[in-house]
Amino acid sequence: MKSTVKCLVIILVSLAVPSQARRRVNRAFLKMFEEEAAQADPCHDDETDKPRQCVPDFVNAAYGVPIEASSTCGSPPARHCYTPPNIPFRKSKSHDVCVICDADKPTKQHPPTYLTDLNNPNNVTCWNSELLPLMKEGNINLTLSLGKKYELTYISLQFCNQKPHSLAIYKSMDHGKTWQPFQFYSGQCRNVWDRDHRVAIGRANEQEALCLDTHLTQDGAGSRIAFSTLADRPSAEDFENSPVLQDWVTATDIRVVFPIKHLEGKVESNSIVQPSMDVSNVTEGETDESNTHRYISVSDLAIGGRCKCNGHASKCSFDKYGDLKCDCQHNTDGRECEKCKPFHFDRPWGRATTSAASECVACSCNLHARRCRFNMELYRLSGGISGGVCYKCRHNTAGRHCHYCKEGYYRNSNKPMTHKKACRSCNCHPVGASGKICNQTNGQCPCKDGVTGLECNRCAKGYQQSGSPIAPCIKVPRSSGSFSSARGRSSSSYTPDRSRHYSYQPQGDGRAKCSHCKKATRKVNMRKYCSQDYVLLVNIGRQTRSSGKWFKFRAKLETTFRRSDQVRVIQQGGPIELWVKKEDFDCGCPKIRPRTSYLILGSDSSKRRALVVQRKSVVLEWKEEWRRRMKRFQRRSRKYCPEV
Repeated sequence: MKSTVKCLVIILVSLAVPSQARRRVNRAFLKMFEEEAAQADPCHDDETDKPRQCVPDFVNAAYGVPIEASSTCGSPPARHCYTPPNIPFRKSKSHDVCVICDADKPTKQHPPTYLTDLNNPNNVTCWNSELLPLMKEGNINLTLSLGKKYELTYISLQFCNQKPHSLAIYKSMDHGKTWQPFQFYSGQCRNVWDRDHRVAIGRANEQEALCLDTHLTQDGAGSRIAFSTLADRPSAEDFENSPVLQDWVTATDIRVVFPIKHLEGKVESNSIVQPSMDVSNVTEGETDESNTHRYISVSDLAIGGRCKCNGHASKCSFDKYGDLKCDCQHNTDGRECEKCKPFHFDRPWGRATTSAASECVACSCNLHARRCRFNMELYRLSGGISGGVCYKCRHNTAGRHCHYCKEGYYRNSNKPMTHKKACRSCNCHPVGASGKICNQTNGQCPCKDGVTGLECNRCAKGYQQSGSPIAPCIKVPRSSGSFSSARGRSSSSYTPDRSRHYSYQPQGDGRAKCSHCKKATRKVNMRKYCSQDYVLLVNIGRQTRSSGKWFKFRAKLETTFRRSDQVRVIQQGGPIELWVKKEDFDCGCPKIRPRTSYLILGSDSSKRRALVVQRKSVVLEWKEEWRRRMKRFQRRSRKYCPEV
């Protein structure tokens, strides 16, 4: 009655609490669970915001893993007997217990799967080998594959009957291709395994397998044999800094070998049995009473260890191919996080320790490269800071970090170094410049005497064109007559040789003649594309001749993006010529240079069978990056442009 009254009071009090207070309580209650759910990343330190060592959970790597046994009872059925251990304070001795092993009956089977199932002391399940006659030779092997590399701490065997006199544990680091000894057990190590008993282990032989008899001499061991991988190893206390021990405890497969001849301790000299020997078939009918106790029976095989991830992962999981691999962090890659992932080679790969996470760092290539490699010599010279070398720098950049412009290009001060247009072409004039390499900072080309301009494309003040490719500009004569004629550019004055294709920019009064030149178009859009009769990619050759008002150049048609009827006729008529008016050429509208490709958008000329550059034509020096856009215009022209 009192408890009922208390419950009613609690209910009334809870109803009396304002709804707003209840909401605060609920939010605080839910927040508590949210904080528990939001686990911190074990591979990253939130306080210092730096990576740190992380390892997967310690597990029984053998649990639920199938085991291959070279001998299993039940085919044919046979009787197996064992003597249970004596119960303390019990006067009567234990009597033999016999069971029938029959592989065809599930309740009487003793398969190898019992070795790695859940070990329940109240319901012990045992794997039994076949009965082993006295004259039988060979080995009985238990082989277990872990699926990937593990770092093992112990291997434990729990026996259902008497422990064998001798056994060996082998490991493989290459998924069963090769085997190396891990541990030997025997009462007579020299006679059975040809090894000395309990050899002293030093730093020089830390990977040597020991042979012990503790499973026979220590009564406290009971029916279990336990092997500790780091026991008696001098570097065990400094394990994370000992590559030798790290390799010693690593395994992908485990094999336990029982030599049949030495099952009960009857040892013959020079009777070493190698683990690669197979078990002979049991002769039928040899199941008399004397052999019912001669068999191997194991209830549990446990392998304690961690999934090997070299300190760069906190868990292992199955990938899309069904293979077990580490969930690598710290920019590492591989099944065991044993290497840096692509493009993260600025530092050498290393195993993470408690003092250093050894995170892999991306190469510094200023977004101009997709591949890099590690150079140890550069890493040492940098004081352990950077050792990455970028491969195949793009966007006209060069250098170990793609941090400067390659020859023939200079730095664009309007763009950051990471921009794809961070480098501009020098475009040094082939006649006016003494070389193709310009200043990396301001783009100034090396000009010949009397030549000026960023690209060395005009004569300096007080100089005039000579027509010579060696000295394209010479000083103007100081006599008044010759000076005035040079300024007026009369018929008696010096006429430059246009066959050299050196663009002269008029100065002074000559600029009035170029007033018709408009600012050059630098972009092509769909409207401009459709407004012209043809759009061609043309490579300009040498000048053929000049007649009257025209300069004529040989031209080679490289790509036709938009073709008119006149262009079709010109192509069928033989070599193609490009005509440019002299007054336009002198004013640099357009600028035409030999051995250069140009994108030309123009209209047909009914009077001449040639490509004529008119006032409304668009002539742009070709850039390969435009090709994709022009192909897109070509596809769209069928819909948006009128038929030509």
